[in-house]
Amino acid sequence: MNLIDTHCHLTFEPLADDVPAVLARSRQAGVTGWITVGTSLADSRKAVDLAGRGENLYASVGIHPHDAKDADDAAMAALKEIAGSDRVVAIGETGLDFHYNFSKQPEQKRVFAAHLEMAKELGLPVIVHSRNAFEETLEILDRCGDGLVGVVFHCFGGSAEQAGLLLGRGYCISFTGVVTFKNAQMAREAAAAVPMDRLMVETDCPYMSPEPVRSHKPNEPALMVHTARLLAELKGLSPEQFAEQSTATAMRFFRLPSAETL
Repeated sequence: MNLIDTHCHLTFEPLADDVPAVLARSRQAGVTGWITVGTSLADSRKAVDLAGRGENLYASVGIHPHDAKDADDAAMAALKEIAGSDRVVAIGETGLDFHYNFSKQPEQKRVFAAHLEMAKELGLPVIVHSRNAFEETLEILDRCGDGLVGVVFHCFGGSAEQAGLLLGRGYCISFTGVVTFKNAQMAREAAAAVPMDRLMVETDCPYMSPEPVRSHKPNEPALMVHTARLLAELKGLSPEQFAEQSTATAMRFFRLPSAETL
């Protein structure tokens, strides 16, 4: 079984302290590819550097909506420069987070739109973070998204109806361990409605360990197999079938090398 963790934060503590051991445990569990996702200019630089030191390890670069207040023109220009690395497979995570509002909403919207323009210029897909801002996120994508090569909504916890709106726009949807939580029936119903050629799986580690290991801190890629097993059950697939199909979706979306290399 070869799964790809399409959204992890291997530059975050405590995972960053021993990435080789984290990846070794991951490979042993059957998670053999990773995309470590940047959340600030400094973190994106770390992600690209880390991706350059690991087989089947790639990076995405972006400035999280929490840090939109820091994304001035100079920061965005520097981000675009590091996005030129051959280890970078996406722009993000970017989007809107109206739950915490660590950056003002107009700043978040401006920076999100700037990320979309960068992704179009570079021909890279976009990893979208959307929390308590679904309609506003779609409004910006509808206004600025023409020409994007791909969009994935990461850590999706919305309804099947919302998933349908994303699928109707040609987007992909990625699920974390949240889908395994007892109170996440809505997310499970959404996952059941997403076709396998649009569905991906992730950890968002070091956060959100899945059931039945929810108390395990930190979350790490090796634990993603629990999320994958639940999603496989929802789709009526064996774990091996789910791994094959979700990995094919991820490899196509991020334009990763042939599956034989995993």
